[in-house]
Amino acid sequence: MRSNKDSEKTTESTAPRNPRYAKLLKITKRLILMTLCGLLVIAVLFGVTLIAGKKFMVSWACFGCGLIGGFVSIQQRLKKISDEELELLSRSWFQILLIPIYGGVFALVLYLAFLGNIVEGALFPRFYVPEFSIPPSSEDMKKLFTSTYPAAGADFAKLIFWSFLAGFSERLVPQIISKTGSNKDK
Repeated sequence: MRSNKDSEKTTESTAPRNPRYAKLLKITKRLILMTLCGLLVIAVLFGVTLIAGKKFMVSWACFGCGLIGGFVSIQQRLKKISDEELELLSRSWFQILLIPIYGGVFALVLYLAFLGNIVEGALFPRFYVPEFSIPPSSEDMKKLFTSTYPAAGADFAKLIFWSFLAGFSERLVPQIISKTGSNKDK
């Protein structure tokens, strides 16, 4: 006589599997794995620069938050994407990783827009940026990337928020760039 567990296994194995659900599960597992790996890499780079160089690298924080925003975005959209896109994502690690990497890059571009005062206002972070000598030197560039920090704690929080949002909303930074370009022409 068969036990309940054996009959449950038989029922589960003979039941038709939903291929869309299987692909969603596969992609979700990959997203979780990639998010953890991405965070680990960022944490290691962050730790090395903090311990060895005694510097908090704001750009790494921006990239990491953009990366996380990209992962959250793709996870949020999974149930709504077409079967063709789902098939592509389930077959390719690269396709899954591409959206979060764009998120990290967009977060860095937005960070540069903040530093250059291209995007400014009460909702956006302000920064302490070291002065350049005249003429600028290589040392000035080094200081720009190692000694530029948000002006206050609230500015750091705004930067982290906007970096996440740049990764989450893949249209945000391209729209800012487009508007900046069209404002320049006027």
